[in-house]
Amino acid sequence: MHNTKIDIPKDAREKLIAILNQRLADSVDLKAQAKQAHWNVKGMSFIALHELFDRVAAEVTPISDDIAERVTSLGGTALGTVRVAAQNSELPEYPLEISSGADHVDALSTALAEFGRRVRADIDKTEELGDAVTADLFTTVSGNIDKLLWFVEAHLQN
Repeated sequence: MHNTKIDIPKDAREKLIAILNQRLADSVDLKAQAKQAHWNVKGMSFIALHELFDRVAAEVTPISDDIAERVTSLGGTALGTVRVAAQNSELPEYPLEISSGADHVDALSTALAEFGRRVRADIDKTEELGDAVTADLFTTVSGNIDKLLWFVEAHLQN
């Protein structure tokens, strides 16, 4: 860890950094899953879903950035390479063989929901570690992910 004058004890910062780096891996994977859907969707709703999936990827990018910057502000090293994400992501594996819009909507909404669930759990964990700033970051991330999930899931609802 890097030296910092932030007033959170080192042992708590180490735990916070581990949590944040886990979500960073997940967010890098989530962006890649959205791009996978964007590149491979087919069917009657192609253009709407193609553009939506690209929007999801674009909106996840600043989430990754915010998480990584919080890691470094706590004195840690952001572990955000694609290889690290591939090794550490807790999101379900994205099915590579699908092409229909409905299948991509189902797969991407599953990934968004799982990411959102994990982020919400981290709100409580980071508050317990005495870091209201990280808890607030995760609260904001959770709201943004829930909105994206709504946009994607709406394509399966009547």
